[in-house]
Amino acid sequence: MKRRVFAAAIAAIACIASANARAQEPAGETIRLIVAYAPGGTGDFVARVIAPRLQAAVGQPVIVENKPGASGNIGARAVASAKPDGLTFLVGQTGEAAINKHWLPNQNFDSDVELVPVAFLADSPLALVVPAASPWPTMADFIAGAPKATKPLTYANSGIGTPSYFAGEWLKARLKIKAETAAYGGAGPALNDLIGGHVDYYFPGLPPAMPQAKAGMLKIIAVSSGKRAQAAPDIPTIAEAAGIPDYQLTLWAALFAPKGAPPALVQKFNREVNKIVAQPDVARQLLEAGAETRIMSDVETAAFVHAESAKYQAIIKETGVKAE
Repeated sequence: MKRRVFAAAIAAIACIASANARAQEPAGETIRLIVAYAPGGTGDFVARVIAPRLQAAVGQPVIVENKPGASGNIGARAVASAKPDGLTFLVGQTGEAAINKHWLPNQNFDSDVELVPVAFLADSPLALVVPAASPWPTMADFIAGAPKATKPLTYANSGIGTPSYFAGEWLKARLKIKAETAAYGGAGPALNDLIGGHVDYYFPGLPPAMPQAKAGMLKIIAVSSGKRAQAAPDIPTIAEAAGIPDYQLTLWAALFAPKGAPPALVQKFNREVNKIVAQPDVARQLLEAGAETRIMSDVETAAFVHAESAKYQAIIKETGVKAE
């Protein structure tokens, strides 16, 4: 009799423990990876590389859901307002995670407060590109000639307040270039106008610029990262070519959970994501698109995001640009 009671008690405890585990990590329920921009961008690409592998790792369906608008804040808010139960994550990028709180302070959304960094995914440099017939076919030529141009130059950006825009404004300030900017809805139309000679230079991400450069339609004269890109090792960095060591900007993506996410859940997904980005085929797939992976703990990811936020705050102050 006592043995049956003891067995029943053990079974009850096991059921309670199992129920608690399911409450924290709902097995079988769909995990959503929210991308705060339209399909086709860097974050969307990274999310779609990660999603099927994360699904295999955790044994739950994983889908990518695009929620564009408000410079990434719509998607970020959707994640911030979700339950911190491991079913909703943001594949956050530079804009909504590091720029907007300084650039759009009236939107009352502070990513440092509302989101919890989980894991770093990948980053890619911006590419400084010029038309194929540009008088400055190398970065050395650009440094020597652009500041002395007899008429104001025009540089394209992928949207006011994007990393592309700040890369242009920061370089203009550092090299003392007289230039106006032309805003586009994305890399496609901006590259088309650059190829057509309607703008003098542009900072797209490296991935969309590489095919056009290989086809001879434009020239990549430098990259914005602190070190040369693995995908384009012969192209110098702006930091080394212009002697501006702190000029370091990348397009990056990281995984974020809603505020209040339990540390154990954050660490679990950090481990799983790090295993995924360490896989040779994943690293190769991302590298072929111009992106590179890095392994970071959740604490290191948080420190990286904080440093990026401080960097853009300083750039906004140095350049004096303001949101319209």
